Parts: sequence; structure tokens; C-alpha cells
Amino acid sequence: MNQMKRIRLEKLTLNMCTGEPGPELEKAKSLLQLVSGKKVVITQSRKRSTFGVAKGRQIGVMTTLRGAEAHGLLARLLQAKENKLSSSVFDSSGNFSFGIAEYIDVPGVTYDPDIGIMGFDVAVTLERPGYRVKRRKYKRQSVGKSHRITAEESIEWVKREFGIEVA
Repeated sequence: MNQMKRIRLEKLTLNMCTGEPGPELEKAKSLLQLVSGKKVVITQSRKRSTFGVAKGRQIGVMTTLRGAEAHGLLARLLQAKENKLSSSVFDSSGNFSFGIAEYIDVPGVTYDPDIGIMGFDVAVTLERPGYRVKRRKYKRQSVGKSHRITAEESIEWVKREFGIEVA
């Protein structure tokens, strides 16, 4: 196989939105720290929306993992989904995302009475070597059409890497 066509896990993003600051936001923050073991960032609303949320208000938390940590946590999160995903969770860019209804479903995570029962979203970003051209500062370019990852290729990658059943 061509080395430049090899698909790899770029990052794993865990996200929770509470919609308002306060004790729920603090619970969400401690939950993501419990699951990921990483520092959590508080997200803010970007602009005034139709939902009546003021700009700059703290409404959620997120954390990003990369490398071997992301690979290990993704394996555990997929076990929480019983190693089954729907084909509708894959987008046209080859990325996929799914939700975890209750954090206690994740292997290795125990119930915390201070948090209660909450769920969170998982977004997985895949890339190939050469994708740096779309992020770099100097001579930024788009990734060529033949080099982009399709939904079918990402489904095959997940099946091969994690033994997932896609329906």
C-alpha cells in the first residue's frame, strides 16, 4: 500500500454542551476529566443565536486527545457502543462522530455521585499524510480530490483497526 494513502487517527474530541454556566457546567467539566484524564477547555458561545444565548457565555466543555492516548480511549468508547456503529455517523470527509448516553457505559469509568448520569459526544477526525497543507500558515492549499478520505474508506479503516460492525 502507498504510504501516502495510509489513513491515521488525527484527533479525538470529546464535547459536552450544557447551554448555561453553573453547576451543570462544572459537572460536565469533571466528567470529561474523569473519562479522558486530560485538561478540559470551557467553550463559549460565539454569537447571539435564535436560542437567546448571549455572546461570550460559557455553554460547554471539550477536550482533544491525539496519538496513542486517543487510540486507546477510542477503543474504550467504541466498546461502550458495543462495537457497533451506524453508517450514518460517517460524513463525506471520512470523519465520524457518535454519542455516549451514559458515561458509566465506558469500560474503566465508575459512577461518581457528584456528577450523576450524563452523556457526551465523541468526534473522530481522520487524516492521511500530506493533510498538513490545509493547516499550514505558508502556502496553504486544499487537499486534492483523489487524496481525500471517503466515508467508505473510513468505514473500512474502523473495521480493520477496531473490529467494529457497521450497519
